[in-house]
Amino acid sequence: MNFLNQHRTTLKKKAQSRNVNQLMIFLLLCMTAVHISCTKDDDSIQNPTPNGIATSEQLSTYLEDIANTKEIPGFSVNVSIGNTKAFHQSFGYANIANETRYTNQTVNNLASVSKTFVGAAVAKAIEQGLFTLETNINDLLPIAIKNPKQPTGNIKIKHLVTHTSGIVDVPETYIASNYFILPGEDITTGIGSILVNELGMQQMEQVDLDVYLSEIFDEDGELYSPDNYLNTLPGTTWAYSNDATTLLGYIIEYASGDSFDDYVAKYIFSPLQMTNSTYDISAIDFQNMATQYYDSSSPFPRYGNHGYVEGGLNSNSDDMSNYLLDMMKGARGEGSALFAQDYYDLLFQEQLEPGIVPSDFAENHGLFWYMKNGNIVHGGNSLGVSSHIQLKQDGSSGFYIISNMDGTFTVNELKWEDTKSIITQAVEEFISNN
Repeated sequence: MNFLNQHRTTLKKKAQSRNVNQLMIFLLLCMTAVHISCTKDDDSIQNPTPNGIATSEQLSTYLEDIANTKEIPGFSVNVSIGNTKAFHQSFGYANIANETRYTNQTVNNLASVSKTFVGAAVAKAIEQGLFTLETNINDLLPIAIKNPKQPTGNIKIKHLVTHTSGIVDVPETYIASNYFILPGEDITTGIGSILVNELGMQQMEQVDLDVYLSEIFDEDGELYSPDNYLNTLPGTTWAYSNDATTLLGYIIEYASGDSFDDYVAKYIFSPLQMTNSTYDISAIDFQNMATQYYDSSSPFPRYGNHGYVEGGLNSNSDDMSNYLLDMMKGARGEGSALFAQDYYDLLFQEQLEPGIVPSDFAENHGLFWYMKNGNIVHGGNSLGVSSHIQLKQDGSSGFYIISNMDGTFTVNELKWEDTKSIITQAVEEFISNN
């Protein structure tokens, strides 16, 4: 049996389990979080108050206190003001068992912060004349993609970059079909067993992007389902979609002739000297990569994403500091490293009519970046990964947080949101005093 047929057989088995509904997936995450948690409830620990933080030493002391009192394996915080890296430090452990410190050079998956790089790639592709925001995606793809519930609607590039295409992830199959555990990883641990036996992840090699997407969007694909679409016209309803993001990465790949990872390396990583950043998990030296944790005693087996575009970028704090500074320059009208200023403007331009994005999420959307409370923002969570990037809309300051702390299982989502909140408060206090 060749590799493609083997993959199709695997996907067919997954597709046969679609009767598991979204509520059951949610309950499963809740239950498994309880089953494997060996940590104590830290709700009684009072968060430190970040009053008066004005120096790097004060911010470092505050964050070290968080590292010592919160259940965070390791994390980096990078703060920039104007053209200056005002703060750039790491805390905790990249690997707890080995007592390997988390440093600014520690490689970590970025989860959905990866999507901001898709936004930059779209801006570059538009500058190169490969397409526009108004281009119908079927003018760029080898197969036609239609919403079976709204067959007259034309999905355009602008709909993919703003999560308004009507394409949605199918919860029953997304985790099992997109995530895979690397060969050779130990899957006999408690968390490994849950990923394989309860969430349906496979231990296998990564499949090509076109193979993964064809199973979802080709009507003959094993994962094709009308449930992958909303009954709404493109541009009218906001619904966050990883599969739609990955589809856009493939459109860039097909239109440019470069693989998506090569395209980003050529036009984003190289100009910004992001020499430790890659989508290619096989190219990573795992000695320099953070171990991803469910909790301090439960490391996840290393894994990847077949649809790597939407959340498979790996980088470190040093590289991300270059990226943050460039995005800030672009927001200030001083950008030039990646493309002409007009395309930085496009990257951060509000694309939607008011009210389309849910108010509790954001106010509006740029190219994947979203706008909230005077900031340009994106966050990310994956198995054993939590990340956040944020800059002022005027580009005056910004910060980035990356951690090997889980924020996906229900019990950990609340911990991450609390951790992100108190770090953000401290960083904003630091910025306001400098």
